[in-house]
Amino acid sequence: MIVYGKQVCKTLLSRHPEMVTRLFLAKEIAKGEFAAIRRLRLPIERLDAKKAQAMARGGNHQGWLCEVRPYPFADINDLKRENFLVVLAGVTDVGNIGAIVRSAYALGADGVIVAGIRQLALEGVARSSAGALFDLPLALAPKTADLLNELKQVGFTLFGADARGEALEEVRFPEKRVLVLGSEGEGIPPKIRGKIDTMVSIAMARPFDSLNVSAAAAILIYRMRDA
Repeated sequence: MIVYGKQVCKTLLSRHPEMVTRLFLAKEIAKGEFAAIRRLRLPIERLDAKKAQAMARGGNHQGWLCEVRPYPFADINDLKRENFLVVLAGVTDVGNIGAIVRSAYALGADGVIVAGIRQLALEGVARSSAGALFDLPLALAPKTADLLNELKQVGFTLFGADARGEALEEVRFPEKRVLVLGSEGEGIPPKIRGKIDTMVSIAMARPFDSLNVSAAAAILIYRMRDA
């Protein structure tokens, strides 16, 4: 897998150098920065602009690209031992998923599960998460309903984001809790809503339908992190 972008590559090199098999540079960097990278004893290749653009598939690579080992998805059975999880039910946009992973890591969630899909374009998630993808456990669950049933069986209480839910400030959260987020267009799928214990909402200061799912996730995670 090729990930690109200065922040993502620098995060990998500083926190998870064992994940990087090769670094590609398409621009000059400071001598001290280059010397620090050389100390990691990783292969470094120089690329011209055309080659770099092709490897990044037209994305903004900022002159930095990394070849990384296969991503180690988390085991859901391991995540069941945690206390605060975020489940994405029907969220497929990699930009939103990455932003939610970034917020979940920064604000104290224990893991993220992307449900209802079997594959995920990790390159985009890595970039939009600013590298947090490699710091926070991320799992895939092809069947959302089965996943939520399993989580309830081990003691989790499920909270779903919905504009018509209970006011966030008035809800008390137990130790083992799950935040379920749906897509921006459809929200939480109807067949999944029945499995949610409590729907919660974010009060708006001005008339507005809803927030971007990643913005809403950050607010909800911040509020729910202390049980």
